Amino acid sequence: MGFLPISSEDMEKAGIEQLDFVYVIGDAYVDHPSFGAAVISRVLEANGYSVGIISQPDWKDDSSITILGRPRLGFLVTSGNMDSMVNHYYVSKKHRTSDAYTAGGEPYKRPDHATVVYGNLIRKTYKDVPIIIGGIEASLRRMAHYDYWSDKLKRSILLDSQADIISYGMGEKSIVEIADALSSGIDVKDITFVAGTVYRSRDISGIYDALSLPPYEELEKNTELYAKSFAIQYENTDPFTGKVLIEEYPHQVYVVQNPPQKPLITQEMDAIYELPYMRTYHPSYEGKGGVPAISEVKFSLISNRGCFGGCNFCALTFHQGRIVQTRSHESIIKEAELMIKEPDFKGYIHDVGGPTANFRHPSCEKQLKHGVCKNKQCLFPKPCTNLHIDHSDYLNLLRKLRALTGVKKVFVRSGLRFDYLLADKNDTFFRELIEHHISGQLKVAPEHISDTVLSKMGKPRREIYEQFVRKYGKINEKLGKKQFLVPYLMSSHPGSTLKEAVELAEYLRDLGYMPEQVQDFYPTPSTVSTVMYYTGIDPRNMEKVYVCKNPHEKAMQRALIQYRSPDNYELVREALVKAGREDLIGFDKKCLIPPRKIAAKSGKSTKTYKNLKQIKHTKSSKTVNSGRNKSRKK
Repeated sequence: MGFLPISSEDMEKAGIEQLDFVYVIGDAYVDHPSFGAAVISRVLEANGYSVGIISQPDWKDDSSITILGRPRLGFLVTSGNMDSMVNHYYVSKKHRTSDAYTAGGEPYKRPDHATVVYGNLIRKTYKDVPIIIGGIEASLRRMAHYDYWSDKLKRSILLDSQADIISYGMGEKSIVEIADALSSGIDVKDITFVAGTVYRSRDISGIYDALSLPPYEELEKNTELYAKSFAIQYENTDPFTGKVLIEEYPHQVYVVQNPPQKPLITQEMDAIYELPYMRTYHPSYEGKGGVPAISEVKFSLISNRGCFGGCNFCALTFHQGRIVQTRSHESIIKEAELMIKEPDFKGYIHDVGGPTANFRHPSCEKQLKHGVCKNKQCLFPKPCTNLHIDHSDYLNLLRKLRALTGVKKVFVRSGLRFDYLLADKNDTFFRELIEHHISGQLKVAPEHISDTVLSKMGKPRREIYEQFVRKYGKINEKLGKKQFLVPYLMSSHPGSTLKEAVELAEYLRDLGYMPEQVQDFYPTPSTVSTVMYYTGIDPRNMEKVYVCKNPHEKAMQRALIQYRSPDNYELVREALVKAGREDLIGFDKKCLIPPRKIAAKSGKSTKTYKNLKQIKHTKSSKTVNSGRNKSRKK
């Protein structure tokens, strides 16, 4: 077994005259189960279909799409593991200078809106070959959606790409059903019955028990209507309760979304992750130093998918869904044993997790029969009384992995829901996590500390995070360890004014900590938070939300989180004045920055301020570390 064909020479060696599917991908070709294109192509192969890969074709050259010939059944298209616009641009809309999913980290090897461009390139050359699009970009843009980079509402990607079908979500079941239907001779236009797909139609008279979304033309004119439309979509992301959704476009064109595919059972998950992946990038990339993204996943293990956390800025509900699906211990250990045999394995398993590491089962008993609740969250605003809270299965898995011969340490680097962990009355997992599975620090994501902002994020209250910090400190103290917490924080999320941004800065001051990195809110397609950003309305309750869109105010909110940085002085000062918090400018221990005039002599304010901060930092470095320790003991 080797890599899938990427050239006519590879096809000839494999004895393939015509491929069943040609897969056009925006990433470099990496045959590893952390890459969606690898999973889909290996699943098809396991079901008897031949697949060839065209990786990062030159979209300016029509012939780049023809190198593997005309496929028997169709073209598959994905932008890659990321939305191509997120891949290309920072939240500031400036170009990123590297691409971890391209050989050598080289940028600009795929076009903006790659799925649309690739689809049109194929349709220009092959007029009647079926085109099936999938992956994160297609999934999150499957219906009308707000596009941050153009700052406007866009049509379903199905229409703009000229594709026939979208296979949304993870897609393993739907892609096999589509392949079987095409292979049996069913015309692609008649494949309207597969769960987890979106198709277009001019006749919806035969569709029963469907919900009609507002027409696209009305959505363009009315942002409140778009918020309502999104709320309907959000309530129908469950495979057990979701309805067929219909969105009307001009000229009697309808985009029809079938309910999501059913969650995979453990045996199905095991089968997918045990397929014969090469577990690395194609050897043709060696000359450029390989594909950087592999380093993050090569020695990591996927144990689950799906997330019932329900963070409003996260697209997982629309892509993987809220029902957690897991692999068996045996399957994960088998993969770990393969990793151990790798010549460059040094004894460290970098991660065992998924979207949320400590979710290893559905949130409650009823989900696999009745689906998730439409109008309730499992953890927000507080844990549901029906929530099944148990870390024992995950703990046993970690114990087995760290007992393997050749394994020195097993890390947990995927996100952990600290509120779920805190709700567990049994501290055994928490203790062993701290003792065995972190190294010096644990990264967690409170995201903010203002309850006003946290409520818009769908995150637990500040009080819950502070309880977690105290418990983390106590367990470390009992174990005789000095390990820190590293909080991920977000600026400019809908609901955050300068008042809330200052509140966060004061919290960091009291903690004695300044984060090295801050994530400015990034409005990506199909999240609740992005709808808030676009419409100024919370689609969950249709209440108005303050949205920070002005680039200068966004810069001020971000600067407040890193108020200690001399480069941020002017922004922080302006923000404090605008927020009416000039009491925080001065020399008192509660102040964030000193007055400007102390550094105004000779026009060297920045230099003088830097010197002042360096002196303060030298004198207070012990205090900062002490503050971190105290924060864990509060």
